[in-house]
Amino acid sequence: MSPPSNLEAVLSRDRIIVVAALSGVVVLSWLYLLAGAGLGKHDMDGMAMPSMRMEWSGAYFALMALMWGVMMAAMMLPSAAPMILLHSSIYRRRVKESTAASAMFVVGYMAVWAGFSIAATGLQWMLSYAALLSPMMELSSRALAGILFIAAGAYQWTPLKQACLRRCRSPLDFIMTHWREGLGGSFVMGVLHGGFCLGCCWLLMLLLFVGGLMNFAWIAALAVFVLVEKLSPAGHWIGRAAGVVLAGWGIIALASL
Repeated sequence: MSPPSNLEAVLSRDRIIVVAALSGVVVLSWLYLLAGAGLGKHDMDGMAMPSMRMEWSGAYFALMALMWGVMMAAMMLPSAAPMILLHSSIYRRRVKESTAASAMFVVGYMAVWAGFSIAATGLQWMLSYAALLSPMMELSSRALAGILFIAAGAYQWTPLKQACLRRCRSPLDFIMTHWREGLGGSFVMGVLHGGFCLGCCWLLMLLLFVGGLMNFAWIAALAVFVLVEKLSPAGHWIGRAAGVVLAGWGIIALASL
């Protein structure tokens, strides 16, 4: 067997760098969440008293937004890895250096989820102000939880969901239709791909309010589902089947009121 070409060796090294960097970010994100997401004892004591409404300061809002952003990195980057690796490989073939371009793609991708994190924090603040969140930051209203389950289940069958999912599941198609040159172009591509992922998963992410923002088993379960839906050959059908389950779960919750 002939030895690998210099380009192949470089591409292999790039893949190792990208995988190692993504793995490091994901692992650190999970460790941050498992360590309490920056919530001190005072904050945890405040959450442990459901009869007292939590006071939201600007600093606390920023802390919650950071928690959401780290949670999105932990949950979404694994499913975006094939797209990031393909972008790195093609960029390296076209340009001599791809590490910075890959970083810009990830920054653009996470910028979209940072925007979602800020919006989700605003929703969390409103739910907290209305006393609809438990000490574990989960919905205390079974009716609202049931409605959210039904909405998430129904969304799994919508044309918008399916269109966004197709783009998330087809990195090569995305590259062919949305390629941009340069570091700025890589950032734009990351934003575009993040937009498709957001369109695919935003209602699933809101289900974190149902299971609880401090329920790490629930967070992990949603992350695994997103990964399977995007990367499994039967991902389209798995997503639709999950939609039926989610809607049924919501109907049962409402019927039991």
